Amino acid sequence: MTRIAFLDVDGTILEHGSIIAPSTVTAIRQARANGHLVWLCTGRADGDIHPDVKAIGFDGAISNGGAYATRGGELVVQHPMRRDDVAAIEDYFVAHGIHYFLQTHEAVFSSPGIEPMMREYVRARLAHRAAEIAALGLDVEPTTSIPRARPLAEIDRDSVAKAVFVSPAPDTVAHAGVELGERFHVIPGSIPLPGGSNGEIGLSGVTKGSAILEVLALLGLDPADAIGIGDSWNDVEMFEVVGTPVAMGNAVPELQRLAGRVTTAVLDDGVHNAFAELGLL
Repeated sequence: MTRIAFLDVDGTILEHGSIIAPSTVTAIRQARANGHLVWLCTGRADGDIHPDVKAIGFDGAISNGGAYATRGGELVVQHPMRRDDVAAIEDYFVAHGIHYFLQTHEAVFSSPGIEPMMREYVRARLAHRAAEIAALGLDVEPTTSIPRARPLAEIDRDSVAKAVFVSPAPDTVAHAGVELGERFHVIPGSIPLPGGSNGEIGLSGVTKGSAILEVLALLGLDPADAIGIGDSWNDVEMFEVVGTPVAMGNAVPELQRLAGRVTTAVLDDGVHNAFAELGLL
C-alpha cells in the first residue's frame, strides 16, 4: 500500500541550523523509491526552506504553517491573510514594542528593530552550536535557523501568510492570543531564545492539519493512511488529522504525549527509524 508522510523541517529533518543526518536523506529517498509519497510540512516560507532540504527531493511542500502548498511547482493551497488582519497584527506588535517577521510564500520580511536583537542571539547561538558540533565530531560550519529576511518596506501585504514575533516579555504568546481574538491562531515558536518569548500568528483554521486535509483530498488519499512527523507546537494539528502521528525524540514531553508514538532525535536517525518502523523502507 502506498503511504504518504508529511515531515516538519526544523527539528525533524534539519537540526536547528543546517545539519541533516545522512540517514534522513537516505530514508526519504528510499521511501520515495519504494513508491511512497513524502511531503515537506513546515512553518517556514517556501523561499526560506534550506536549499539542502529541498535538494533531498520531495513530492510536494506545505509551507507557512499550512497557508500555502505546492506540488510540481504549482500552488495547490493558498490562504493569505486579508490586509486588515495584517494591520491588526502589526498594530499589536507596534503598541507593545514587539519585533517581528512577516512571511509570504516567497520570502520573509523583518521589522527594523529586530536586527540588533537577533545579532546578539546569533552570536551566542553560534558559539553554542560550535561546541555541540565539535562534540558530535561533525566537520560542518555552525549556523542558526534564523529566517533569511528582507526589509519590511519591500513586502506586498496582500500576500502575507503568517507572522513570527520575538518579544522581551515572557508571556506574549498568551497575551497576544487574548488581545487579538479568535480570528487568529497564536502558538509558541521554535526559535530557541535565551529569554523573552517567541511565537507564531496565523489565521484561525489555517494550520498544517488543514493544509494536509486539502492535499489529501486533492490526491484522493485517506487521512487514516497518512503519517505526520514533527517536533514543534505548529505540528499539533498535523498530529490530529493523520492516522499515524510521530513526535521526534527532541520534542517536548507534552508534544510526545499528544503524538502517542515517538521516534529518536533529529540527529539520532529519527526520521529513518520512524520510516523503518512504519514499513516505508
